[in-house]
Amino acid sequence: MNIHVSPDEPIDLTNCDREPIHVPGRIQSFGALLAFTPDWLVVRASENVSAVLGLSFDDLAGREAQDIFPAKTIHDLRGRLAMMGHADAVERMFSVDLLGDGRIFDVALHLSGQAIVVEMEVADGKDSSDYTSYIRPMIERIRRGAQDGGVEALCRIAARQVKALIGFDRVMIYQFAPDGDGHVIAEAREPRQTPFLGLRYPASDIPKQARALYKRSLLRIISDVNDAGVPVQPVLDTRGQPLDLSLSATRAVSPIHLEYLRNMGVAASMSISIMVRGELWGLIACHHDSPRVISYELRSAAELFAQLFGFVISESESDTAREDETQARLLHDRIMADLADGRSIEENFEPFARAIKTVIDYTGIALITDGRVQTLGRTPTADQIKPLARFLNTTAVSQIFSTDRLSRLHPPADDYTGVASGILAMPVSRKPRDYIVLFREEFVRSVDWGGNPDKPVEVGPNGVRLTPRKSFDAWTQEVYGQSKPWTGPELRAAESLRITLLEVVLRMTDSSNRERARSQERQELLIAELNHRVRNILNLIRGLISQSADGRTVSEFTDVIGGRIHALARAHDQITNEDWTPASVRELIETEVSAYLGDDSNRVSIVGPDALLQPTAFTTLSLVIHEMVTNAVKYGALSNSGGRVDMALRETGNGGLVIDWRERGGPPVAAPTRRGFGSTITERSLAYELKGTSEITYDMTGVRARFEIPPDFVASFLEGGAAPAPEEAARETAPIGLSGTALVVEDNMIIALDAEDLLGSLGASAVLTASTTAEALALLDDTVPDMALLDVNLGNETSERVADRLQELGVPFIFATGYGDRISLADKFPDAPFLRKPYDSEMIRQALRVMGGQGQGQGS
Repeated sequence: MNIHVSPDEPIDLTNCDREPIHVPGRIQSFGALLAFTPDWLVVRASENVSAVLGLSFDDLAGREAQDIFPAKTIHDLRGRLAMMGHADAVERMFSVDLLGDGRIFDVALHLSGQAIVVEMEVADGKDSSDYTSYIRPMIERIRRGAQDGGVEALCRIAARQVKALIGFDRVMIYQFAPDGDGHVIAEAREPRQTPFLGLRYPASDIPKQARALYKRSLLRIISDVNDAGVPVQPVLDTRGQPLDLSLSATRAVSPIHLEYLRNMGVAASMSISIMVRGELWGLIACHHDSPRVISYELRSAAELFAQLFGFVISESESDTAREDETQARLLHDRIMADLADGRSIEENFEPFARAIKTVIDYTGIALITDGRVQTLGRTPTADQIKPLARFLNTTAVSQIFSTDRLSRLHPPADDYTGVASGILAMPVSRKPRDYIVLFREEFVRSVDWGGNPDKPVEVGPNGVRLTPRKSFDAWTQEVYGQSKPWTGPELRAAESLRITLLEVVLRMTDSSNRERARSQERQELLIAELNHRVRNILNLIRGLISQSADGRTVSEFTDVIGGRIHALARAHDQITNEDWTPASVRELIETEVSAYLGDDSNRVSIVGPDALLQPTAFTTLSLVIHEMVTNAVKYGALSNSGGRVDMALRETGNGGLVIDWRERGGPPVAAPTRRGFGSTITERSLAYELKGTSEITYDMTGVRARFEIPPDFVASFLEGGAAPAPEEAARETAPIGLSGTALVVEDNMIIALDAEDLLGSLGASAVLTASTTAEALALLDDTVPDMALLDVNLGNETSERVADRLQELGVPFIFATGYGDRISLADKFPDAPFLRKPYDSEMIRQALRVMGGQGQGQGS
């Protein structure tokens, strides 16, 4: 389909907005489609359905579904149809024996008007991967990354992880600007490809109707840009209407878009919507250099990731908004303090202007009151500002007004573009309309576009046709007449400031001369304040939904619960490593301390005989120790650089265990003013579950605690272990210097990504990854790494052949395992250390020390 334009019609890029991309009349050839009436009679079918069912549309038209599908399939389809919660819902069924003949399909089911649309894709019955299980750790990695930067940092991690998940050559995070243009803010790509990072693309590249579809159908795949597609019969129904394929997973593609992709050198693509607070924030745009079809289940996992990623972005933006609100409140307090002596804003104009600049950057400021103008910094003249005030009177009442290109809306501003290309105006009264106006000077900037954004025009037999541009090389445009844009945080601060200024004006009004004006302003202040309070209440309700019962934010609640779960997991690992027999208290404490302090674990000392606790007591004590260490790290002796914790283990007269806890050198201590769940754990769990005792004292110099565990739960006491030999101690504390290239062989994508990060943090300059023996051996044919980390069990094979090859090459390696397969390889590779999954950087360091001590070395 070409978009033709009448010679009399103005030619612009909005012509693309009229292309009916939701009713192409075709689907892509990797799937097949049937459409049924509400009573399950066939009314439409794709031409290739005969390859699936052995029947043409002429044979299928008007037949009942039960003539096509077995009873179980009909039952499942009806059940899924009943589960649809809204008009745009799509139900999915994976690895289904759809026809009862042993062939496996992935199935999508949705409603299109009165039609029930069933789409079928042949599934790979051999692929048993649980892709959905990858999503939680992927989101957790992103959440941790939120601590290291803003939204762009999150997007960099997301692009890399999605590329690893779906295997496309290029994955970009594409954010929409308020004007509709798109900006590539993160990218993960193959080294051979030209980077697109930082490029902008015009709004016309994704027309309005395509954006509307992205909000309804969150994932769009184009498996092959040269696929001619398969017609859906009949093209029109008995009412003369085409089948709306807006929600179709296999919907065919606009020829203009296919031409666009071919011009870009893309053979296959996939786009996943990023929705933030119900709006299309951006896309995860995926490109591949050759045709590519990925399973519907994997596509659904990627779609789930994008939905959760949108929540992470929303949470990050909300955190930023809360910080902005804090700054706005500080500005409010400062302004109110400056005007507390009863002087007017005019009399305090310079201090007032400086206070605003601490929150909102500007190059000039003007105060317009009763027709008078005061200015500071670079501003238009008073004679130029007065017509501007009249223009502002035409804007919405009781709202801030902002633009970064004033001359487009107020042509007289052409005369002073250099000093005031952008303005942010805050009305501070209702009648007369007085304003605080912030100015920003012209900011000449270069914008790097992905090719010339103006599409060329071709003359065809039926008139003029718009065609996609053929070059996507970076095209730089110099932009004049604009200022730096006003950011979201600045606009929110301006709205808060507007309310503050209304309060100030109300306070300064002369009651004898402006009684009616004062009444109106009071009413407006009340409305504004009410609006402000209602928004705060709504935000509070939203916060309460996303917080735990004790008032924590979602992130804090996740960290606290995650910490407690990890503490239980560490205790569980310890007792399961001992075959559910009594386990060491000393090891429990050291493990918990190491998890928090790492190399600073020597700030916690433990003296006295070790004790072996029964498993029933071990998990209870693990939570108590976790809470004590957590509080010490957050608030107590371990919260600074000089504090420490001294612990003593001792046996009671009747064979019980006493643990004494003493914090020293930390900040002054005060007893908590509230008792949360953590306090309940430390103070009551031993008594409730073990009939033991807990005593905690909040001395100003440091917390003291005494925990007693009854003898019924203490299996035995052990003498303290001997100190390591001097040479062993030296080896354990010797610095580890990992350098050069490392190879990771791991069949789990998430674990491979973690291993890549860990080895990089330890000094590896490059990390190669492989998920199979064949991939690893192929890499070794091209590159000899300096060390390797091998997962023993690679699904249906082991890494033994890779270890053999590394041994031939003289490359040292470490085995990692989550199973009991150490014994089978330990005899063959006695010099190779073994890591138990899950591992961290400290465990890898220890393995490298062992590897170095046994003569393998650890890189060059």
